[in-house]
Amino acid sequence: MDRVRRLEEICSGYAGREGALLPILHDVQAEFGCVDTEAEAAIAHALNLSRAEVHGVVSFYHDFSAVADPRPEVQVCRAEACQARGVEGLMADAEDVAGERVRLKTVYCLGLCSVGPAARVGDRLFARLDGAALKQVIEQA
Repeated sequence: MDRVRRLEEICSGYAGREGALLPILHDVQAEFGCVDTEAEAAIAHALNLSRAEVHGVVSFYHDFSAVADPRPEVQVCRAEACQARGVEGLMADAEDVAGERVRLKTVYCLGLCSVGPAARVGDRLFARLDGAALKQVIEQA
């Protein structure tokens, strides 16, 4: 299936629904690895919005990127609770382990504040991380 048809299919799945923009953007990001200008234009057309309105939302949220990055992503919580539990002391080694193969992304709160430091790979959450455990998460990403 070509990309344009798939974009139309994603948008039509939300036809007539209130607040469809964010779910569509998440689906497009998951499907293509990015929300580029072509996707923004297709979404704007489908929702009867201006491309500027769609781009404003895309550029506001850190979950969306304009260019696909094929590397696996490990999200590491660096919010206050995880900082209090030592996440900052793990980051230098985590960056060394990740190198260029894995993309480390800072996020602020994975909802695991009482069991931090925490990380996420896809839908999998990891808690109570120390240096060895975070290294293992990165290596297995």
